[in-house]
Amino acid sequence: MSNREELARDVSDALRDIPDFPEEGVVFKDFTPLLANPELSARVVADVVDRRRGEVDVVVGIEARGFIFGSVMAHQLGVPFIPIRKAGKLPAECFQ
Repeated sequence: MSNREELARDVSDALRDIPDFPEEGVVFKDFTPLLANPELSARVVADVVDRRRGEVDVVVGIEARGFIFGSVMAHQLGVPFIPIRKAGKLPAECFQ
């Protein structure tokens, strides 16, 4: 099994299924157990950073989950991080 396949398996195993959330018939994939595992979180970030180093000018993260990994990845890649938020959530002038 390759490192990437092993990582995919470990991430899949870490995700928690929450059935019928936010509505009946939907299975919510909770990734907070992944965040609670520093070694696994570091492997996820390292995998993305290693595969994209030199190809990325900026990392854009959609709130709120995108903020968690996106800012760390941007920092490790040495590029800016741009948070994407819902309209009306920031006091300054924003692009839409």
